[in-house]
Order: sequence, then C-alpha cells, then structure tokens
Amino acid sequence: MRDSAEIVIVGGGVIGCSIAYHLTRMGKKDVLLLEQFQLTHGATWHAAGVVGQLRPSRNVTRMLQKSIALYDVLEEDTGQAIDWKKVGSLRIASSKDRMTEFRRAATTAKSFGLEMQILTPKETQDMFPIMTLDGVEGAAFIDSDGYIDPASLCQAFAAGARKRGAEIVQNCRVEGFKRNGRRITEVETSQGNVKAETVVNATGMWGHELGGLMGSRAPAFAVEHQYLVTDPIPDLPEGMPTVRDPDLLLYWKPEVRGIVVGGYENNTPAFARDGIPEGWDQQLLPDNYERFAPLAENAARRTPVVGEVGVRQLINGAIPMSADGDFVMGRVAEYDNVFTSCGFIYGIAAAGGAGEVMAEWIIDGRPSMDLWPLDVRRFQFHHNTRAFMYDRGIEIYAKHYAMKWPVEEHSSVREIRKSPLYGALKERGAVFGSKAGWERPNWFAPEGVEPVDQPSFAWPNWFEHVAQEHNAVRERVGLFDQSSFAKREIVGPGATAALQHLAVADVDRPEGSVIYTQLLNERAGIEADLTFCRLEENRYYAVTGTAFGDHDFGWIARHLPDDGSVHMVDVTSGYAVLNLAGPHARDVLASVTEEPVDGESFRFAKAKHLTVGAAPVIAMRVSYTGELGFELHVPSEYAIHVYGVLEAAGRDFGMVNAGYRALNSLRMEKGNLAWAADMSPDYTPYHARMERFVSRRKNDFVGAEALAKVAEAGPDQLLCTFALAEKVPVNGGEAILRDGRALGVTCSADFGHTVGCPIVYGYVPAEDAGHEDYEVEVYGQAVKAKRHDGPLYDPDGARFRA
Repeated sequence: MRDSAEIVIVGGGVIGCSIAYHLTRMGKKDVLLLEQFQLTHGATWHAAGVVGQLRPSRNVTRMLQKSIALYDVLEEDTGQAIDWKKVGSLRIASSKDRMTEFRRAATTAKSFGLEMQILTPKETQDMFPIMTLDGVEGAAFIDSDGYIDPASLCQAFAAGARKRGAEIVQNCRVEGFKRNGRRITEVETSQGNVKAETVVNATGMWGHELGGLMGSRAPAFAVEHQYLVTDPIPDLPEGMPTVRDPDLLLYWKPEVRGIVVGGYENNTPAFARDGIPEGWDQQLLPDNYERFAPLAENAARRTPVVGEVGVRQLINGAIPMSADGDFVMGRVAEYDNVFTSCGFIYGIAAAGGAGEVMAEWIIDGRPSMDLWPLDVRRFQFHHNTRAFMYDRGIEIYAKHYAMKWPVEEHSSVREIRKSPLYGALKERGAVFGSKAGWERPNWFAPEGVEPVDQPSFAWPNWFEHVAQEHNAVRERVGLFDQSSFAKREIVGPGATAALQHLAVADVDRPEGSVIYTQLLNERAGIEADLTFCRLEENRYYAVTGTAFGDHDFGWIARHLPDDGSVHMVDVTSGYAVLNLAGPHARDVLASVTEEPVDGESFRFAKAKHLTVGAAPVIAMRVSYTGELGFELHVPSEYAIHVYGVLEAAGRDFGMVNAGYRALNSLRMEKGNLAWAADMSPDYTPYHARMERFVSRRKNDFVGAEALAKVAEAGPDQLLCTFALAEKVPVNGGEAILRDGRALGVTCSADFGHTVGCPIVYGYVPAEDAGHEDYEVEVYGQAVKAKRHDGPLYDPDGARFRA
C-alpha cells in the first residue's frame, strides 16, 4: 500500500465509494479508500434499496434528486449493472390526518419542483393491486422514485472511482491517527501508515467509534432493523412501485417475483451499545419473529397475500442512525482537514447526491448549497454520548413513519441542559421544548390547563395561550428566559481587527455599543448572524442562537490570527439571559435597578452595567419582538434572584412569562429574520434585504468582493413577506404561487396575533418579487396573499426605539 495520499477515505460502503467516485469525477486522482473488510460488508449489503426523494428541507430534497439523476446514467458511465428500477413510490394514507400530511407534502414538493400526485383509493389500488382498501383515504405518488440493488450500486461507484485513478484497499483496518495541531497528518492502519492531506470518516455505523479514535464528534451508530422476503407471489404486476403505509408502519418493495416487507416498530434495540464487536463482517443479527409479529399482522391486513405465501427469509440487520435521525456530514469542528459522512438511515437513496456534495465540501471548502440540517457542527457534546444517542435513536427510529406534525418535540433523554430558571418556570406552567439539549419554555399553560403539547394540522392546543402571551408583550410587558443563547468572550489586542475582517458591520464602535451583524463566506453567503457587544477596548461579548454556537464561533476561530493576539472563551454557562420586552419594560426595570434606564440614559443598541436588585447585570437595549426591550445577561448564580425581583416588580404592570412560540410570532410581525430559516450561506444580505446592515465605511471584510458583484448585478432572488387573506394554519414549506406557477417555498410561517392574519416569508425570483398579489398553497388550497414592503407591525421602528 502507498505511504501517502492527498485524500484518505475510511469506509467502503455505498457512501464512501460514492465520495471516491465524485472526487475523481471532479479531477482528484490521489484518492485512497480504506475498507476494514470487503466493500459493502457493513450495512450496505443488506439494505432494502428503496430510493425516495422528498424531505422537509428543500436542499436535502435537492441532494436526493441528484441521486436519482445519477442512477439514471451510472451504469452507462461505469459499466456496472445496478438494477435501477424507476417505478415510482406510493404512500398510502390509512387515516384522515395522514391524508392531510400528504396534501401538505404535495404542496412542499410542488415548491421544490418535484411532482407529487394525490390519488383516490381506487387509483391507489390500481397501482398496488394486492392491497385492500380497508381504511384507505387515498395516497400520494412520486413517479421518479424507485429501488436499486445496494451492493451493485456500491460496486458501480467503486468501479467508476478506480477507472479515474482512485485506489481501494480492502481488509485494511484503521488503528489510529497522528496529529499536528488542528490537522490529522497520518492514518495508522493494519497495513502500514499513510500520510494524508485530508481524511474522510465514511464508516457508517462505526462513525462514532472512528470519530472517538481521532478525537472528533460523530454521533453515528446503529439500531436493529428487520424486513422479510416472501416466497414468489403469483401474478405480481411488473413495474409495481415501492409502497409505504406509514399508519401501519410498513413498506413494500418488489423482490424477484416475491416482495420485501419491512417496517419501523417501537422499541427496536440499539445495536452494540458498548462497541461494535471485532470482525463484524457481513453479519446479521438473530431474527426476532416475536418483535416482527405486529408488523406482519399489519402487512396481512393491508396485503392479505403476504399472510398466505411463505416467508423466504427474515433479515435482521444493524442499520446506521444518528443522534437526531439526519445524516452526519461536513467538516468536523475539531480539525481543519477532517470530514465526516456517516449515520445515513436511508443511505442508498442519499448516496449519489451525498457523494457529490461531500466532494464539493472537500475540494471547495463548502457544498454548492447550504446543508445545515445535515452539518456535523449542529451536534453538541451530549449528542455524542452513549447515554444520549442510543435512546434518542430508538425514539427517532420508532417515529420514522409516525405522523409528521408541523411542530413536535422528542420525549426521550430530556433535561440534559437546563437554565437556572427551569424549576421556577416549570412551577409557573412552562411547557418545554428541547433545543441543542437545552430545555426552553415554548409556552405557558394557565392554571387549569394541562401543560402538554397536543400537535395538530389545524390549531394546536397552545394557539390561544401563545396569543395571550403575544398580546401581553405588545400591550404590557413579557419576560422571556433566553439563557440558552450561545455566548463567547473575544478578547485581546487583535480582537477588533479580527472581527472587522469578518463582520459586514463596523464593530470598531465605542465601548458600550451593541453591534448586530452578519458574517459572510467568500461567496458572500450569510455564514452567521449574531450580536457583538463591546465591553472594553479589547473585549467583546458575542451572542448567537442556541444551536449555532459551534458553527458560528467555529467560523470565527478559523479566521482568527495565530499570533496569540486574540482569544475566545466560552461563557454560555456563565450567564443566564432574561429578555424584558413590551411598552412597560422600562417601567419594570427602572423600579428594580440603581442606575437610570430612561431613553436618554440608555439608548437603543447600547449596553450598560446595571445593578438589578442585588445582582450585577450586563443589559443590552435590543429587540427581537419589535417592542421596547432589555436583554439582561445575569451571572448564573444570580439568575433566580433577578427573576424574583423582576416578577415582583412586574405584577403592577401585568407582566407575563412568555415562551419561544410567542417570540416567533412577534418577530415575524416585526420582520425580524432567523438564521437557518430565512437566511443562510445560500443567500447574501442583498437576497435577504439586509443590505442596510452592511457598513459603507469598509470593503475589506470576508466576502466583500463577491458581495459587491451581487450589489452591481442585483440578486437573482429576493426574500418577501406575505400576509394571507384567510385564517389558515401555516408552518413553513408552503408553495408560493403567482398565476398558478410555483415561485418558491415559505421559509418561516406563523400567525400574527396583532395584525390578525397568517404571515409567511419566502424567496421568489427577483423578477417576480415586485407584485402585490400572490397565493400561498396550504394543504392543497391556494390562499390569497399580499406582499408587503417592510414589516407588517411598526414599520418605522418607533416602538422598539422608544
């Protein structure tokens, strides 16, 4: 084996081989793939091979569409047969709620440019004649889906990679790594050491173990999954689509005159919690007919012939999974030259597209489209622990075919990270959601109301209670616990210069300034959206969203000088954050602080050190709600004291506790955006209509040159705000239409309780962004919508600047 390679890929399953294939197609010749056994021998060889495309994320769907496009031509390119059957996919609705879910999915598919037909029960049976119509409400059909032979697909990728220069070494176990700072320099294997410029972890269910070996986060592991293969079924029609009946937890796929029947049951076991056994080479687990029995009963109900023919084989295999059910992809936070691509629960469907975007990531430093939902940097420390990931994985597996409610929280392994105010807020009726492991109050149940979520496709049980919180903030004052914000201090004589180089805003402002800004990448895409507070000449306090800390501060860290002039310190746990918002916010704060907080003494976008009760507080005048607001950053040990002082003072002003669902409704009325929803690396400040935050006094920040070109040519898409004419539930993912043509998809959506109508944001082509009248498709119904320039609420900003 060679002693060096530009790119070393560890893992010879379908994902690793696809990455090698795409790297060589893009011109990389010095590619070495290492496989501990033989190609396909992990989980690829026993995968069911079902290929579907539609996912809630537009870009994840686009990635899966790339798989379909590649499978159409892969055999011609490589000479390797892959048994690709583009027969379409049928999703059966065995409940009215499921039919509503499918109508919502069809709307999303339309906005993605993916055709999804809604069928009657009879049309469904015509496509799948062995089914009964018992309880069937209809179905959804995508004609470009299908199924493929997984092992042949993997071998085709390998053949294509070899043809273009890649080397594949089998029976080669990786045993360790050598490091130099933030780089892996050498891969230690059973066949000798290999120097590497770039290393890729594509080890599937071994992802967590290999990540641990090199010292990087990769919460990819495995759970057990069973499917049976029937004996031949007489008169099974040729060209039958793949079929799912999620209400019955089942899928079907044609298989050599018989059929494959599998499903996703509750409480499947996690595989190898204490580590995957040595030599787990093309192995299966003991079949468990007792555990499969409920699925078999459901299969016999929907397709009686399955209960009449014999069972050729019951397969119980370990399938990859991640700590949140989505793929684990991208450059790891711990190293500059290490990438990961593992944890694929539907890896056969994803492999073609995933290999392409990973090759882009490796060669160009980023994929051609934003893939934050799959980015490894979304994971926190707890996600990578055995105590968390296995039990959460079991819950996610069981929900694979569960109803996809617009808003739903997981229930397993909760209360990992808690604000100091958790207990006090729980006593006051807080209903918590989980974000990056933090328990955050979503809404507050009044006395006599059960503090639990009851999701719905219509108006959920929290709707009216969130409206009350929203209105209290608009009319009086509300108190939000936002302690989960990710926070860093950036200090040192080089801090200002470093941040000036990254931020679009001018951060060289007087001490006590609060600077809201975006950080751009080299293409001028919005890489981060955060706030800097200049506490001292060489000391900045940075605040970003709960889930974005590793992402945003990792971006900053990679751009800091290496001369020791700047240091960054994580202070997330050091400060609780209380957001006091509403027209009486100043009245409440003034009654408990020793310093003046009037409009002249404490202006908008400024920070002050205050004494609140007996506690030292960093207070910032900012507003996400659109109302007069004070964000109070309190040393954690003082948090309960400050909360109690504010609660007592707020009684005279009708203050309420408010949660994140009210916050979202408030911010949408005011036109405030959220990163990862309304802005991302796919869009520049000009696309997002945020050019007002770009400083005119400097032009040397990262992305400035690319941004100037966008400014000159004009953006090709623009973010628009729409108010709907009817009271309908919107949640994001709705198609934006004009004259019957799909222009885009809504990226944020909520009901505006002050303006009295649903509000959605969405990007549309720039040439179509100047009209007034549009439609938004909600559960298959086209609802009239009016585009608005600027915020629907307080467009002049008089209230938050008061």
